[in-house]
Amino acid sequence: MSVENLKNEEAISKLKKMIDDIDIGILCSNVSGSEYIHAVPMSRQEVDDEGNIWFLISATSQSHQNLLQNNKTSLLYSDVKNYAFLSLSGTAEISSDRNRIDKYWNKIIEAWFEGGKEDPNIRVLKVTPLEAHYWDNKAGKLVTFLKVAASAISGAKMDIGREGDLAV
Repeated sequence: MSVENLKNEEAISKLKKMIDDIDIGILCSNVSGSEYIHAVPMSRQEVDDEGNIWFLISATSQSHQNLLQNNKTSLLYSDVKNYAFLSLSGTAEISSDRNRIDKYWNKIIEAWFEGGKEDPNIRVLKVTPLEAHYWDNKAGKLVTFLKVAASAISGAKMDIGREGDLAV
């Protein structure tokens, strides 16, 4: 696997593309008084031009409570079909920004909030990445598998993909 570290606009572009393609990530928050993390699937609403990832979250959720206590968080994205993976760590900010709620509101979000768009528990979660690392391949799962098998049989090193840090 070749290493391709990306910075600035290239890193943001890679981050945005991977998150938009995968969509559902695992949001990890620290549980107060526990050694273990709390992890839940979350669908992103937007990755902005600065690389921040935006979500809508309920104030009644365990994740919300955890992030109020400790704003350090991680997001994990996995697309096993295409062998694309992303791990990032950063800080969380929570607000009640009505403009963002209006911007992100849709029928799918509506299913999560019984009170509709005016539900008093709707919060906006912004995750600012501080560290990120990705793994992906250039050819898809089948070709990657064949390259790995050919490499194992022949001993020759084949380019099976790339990984690297994203300095957003």
